[in-house]
Amino acid sequence: MEPYELAALEAVTTRPARSYRTLTAERITPVLGAEISGVDLSEELSAEQLEEIATAFHDHHVLVFRDQTITVEDHKRFAAAFGEPRPVNPPPPEGDPCVLEIRTTSAAANVAGNGWHADGTADAEPSLGSMLYITEIPEPGCGGDTLFANMHLAYEMLSPAMRSLLDPLTAVHDGAQALQGYVPPPDYVIPRSEHPLVARHPVTDRKLLYVNKAYTSRVPQLSAQESDAVLGMLFDSIAGRPALHCRVRWTPNTLVFWDNRCVQHHATYDYYPYARYGRRVAINGGPVKG
Repeated sequence: MEPYELAALEAVTTRPARSYRTLTAERITPVLGAEISGVDLSEELSAEQLEEIATAFHDHHVLVFRDQTITVEDHKRFAAAFGEPRPVNPPPPEGDPCVLEIRTTSAAANVAGNGWHADGTADAEPSLGSMLYITEIPEPGCGGDTLFANMHLAYEMLSPAMRSLLDPLTAVHDGAQALQGYVPPPDYVIPRSEHPLVARHPVTDRKLLYVNKAYTSRVPQLSAQESDAVLGMLFDSIAGRPALHCRVRWTPNTLVFWDNRCVQHHATYDYYPYARYGRRVAINGGPVKG
């Protein structure tokens, strides 16, 4: 690795472990993710517990809570502790408008999210994060792992020259690109927005790379050829650099809470023809900062 790549890694991996009073956080990798224990999400959490979960969330960006038996109302209550639950868009034909049911059947040729992306970045105000609760895993007892990638580190491991090039740019995020192969409802207005290509996290103020292959279509300050080259390089670096990643293996009744502003995820479809089921609640949180 180049010296600047090693320096970026070192800054993350040498952080001292934080002590907590109400929970335990065990890192999944040195750079991303933590398994949280000592918390029962079926109960009303104390202010101290919620504060410590928020601290762990900003430190690790992906939090895994296992062996949680929760209702839809428990799920929504936990989400609401961090912001307003975000309506599903387009809305589900029935059921709770803020709960996205994720059901994979044996007939599915593909599944939503089977590729690196962040949720809904074509919206003017993308979500703060998502809480996905999986209750049924594929029949073999494994499969469907979700991969996550750290977009702070994706930016920090770029060369200084590349970071200087990218810092002042913006990127167009187009919902039509993510809908290729799908037919949206007839009254659905496809979102399209322009965001900073390099953003700052609204809580930590740390810089992050804010492009993803599912939604980002163009860098308007560059020619079409230049834009394709730069975005292609960035997409490849996200997918092809394992040091950015952690992998969460699902077990029944696991809830994962990730920061949609600084993390991308990839829902691996390696369990055909088996099925799984879960539900997701997203949280409003306003746009990332330029």
